[in-house]
Amino acid sequence: MEVPSTLSAPQTAHAIVRYGIAKHNDRYEMVFIKAVAAGVMISFGGLLSEILSGGAVGLTQSDPGIVKVLGGFVFPVGLTMIVLQSQELLTSNMMVIIRFYEVEELIVSLILRVILQIFPMAVLQHAVPWWGLCVNWFIVFFGNLAGSLFFAAILVHYSGIVSAEPYASYIKTAAVHKAGDPQWHQIFLRGIGCNWLVSVAIWQSTAAKDTISKIVALWFPIWVFVACGFDHANMYSIPLGIMFGADLTVAEYIRKSLFASFFGNIIGGLVVALPATYYYYKDYRVDTQHTAERGEIFHNSDHSSDVTDTKQR
Repeated sequence: MEVPSTLSAPQTAHAIVRYGIAKHNDRYEMVFIKAVAAGVMISFGGLLSEILSGGAVGLTQSDPGIVKVLGGFVFPVGLTMIVLQSQELLTSNMMVIIRFYEVEELIVSLILRVILQIFPMAVLQHAVPWWGLCVNWFIVFFGNLAGSLFFAAILVHYSGIVSAEPYASYIKTAAVHKAGDPQWHQIFLRGIGCNWLVSVAIWQSTAAKDTISKIVALWFPIWVFVACGFDHANMYSIPLGIMFGADLTVAEYIRKSLFASFFGNIIGGLVVALPATYYYYKDYRVDTQHTAERGEIFHNSDHSSDVTDTKQR
């Protein structure tokens, strides 16, 4: 019998739960170090995209759509390195960490109690404590920010690799175009589209069993979100534009871009996490995974063995 090349949807949901529990149990300093590394790696993809898009001046004037598609195509190299090395990226954790919780805990924490009528659950138990969500996001957020700022300042700005024209002008213009020109609600909505696709990419790469399949599975959703102009937290590209002298203040970047895209990214992660939780994660305890993580399965097995031995006697 041929073994399937991908996990089924319920298997994928359970795999993400196990992955999330491992993240929750990881030491905080390790989570931070992984988050810093992820900030650097995602910035490598951003830099490559800037080099391609910023250097194609003639093509931008004649066919800007092609430049967007090509720039989006090279960007996923950063997320590919993060996933294959099991680093910590905030936008992907917005789906993975959320899925650790039973639907009731997630919805109550979001004060959406009315949805409890739509998603009734028989048993109210948790895979990890509720505070694990906040702790993970806090550590990973600042770790990603530290890694991205280090890459932007030291490896890009001070190294001078894109200080010449047309790259410098492109970087400044792109920063203003992303954080200065749009309204707050527009960046927020773009953040939803971004993390919707990032979460799909993480789901698909988790379902894939071999390395090549994982790369292909996550590449296309990330390519789409970058080419279409959706927004992630932009911890690299906009700070780099400010370092190059873009007409944009740090306060404006934090208020308009960082926070707006952050909250949009949360909603985008929920768009994937909540339906997946409802359809596939509701039978989380059916295969004894939940009790195995608590060590109860071994106790129950021993108890069952004792009962069997007693019956045989």
